[in-house]
Amino acid sequence: MKQYYLNPPQQPDVSNMDSLFAEMFLDKALRDFQIEKIQKEIDQSLGNRNKKNFLRLTDELKEYLE
Repeated sequence: MKQYYLNPPQQPDVSNMDSLFAEMFLDKALRDFQIEKIQKEIDQSLGNRNKKNFLRLTDELKEYLE
């Protein structure tokens, strides 16, 4: 006997899943890059004994790590 559904089961849209995965991957890569960049700038500000810049950068880094 053939069954008819009012709302047939949906197949997952693979292309949407792929684009979501790609977006998540790029977001993580960008976040990791920004964190590494800030850490290098923090090291430079420590080497230059630039307290003002160090405090600003550490606050910025905290935002990424929360």
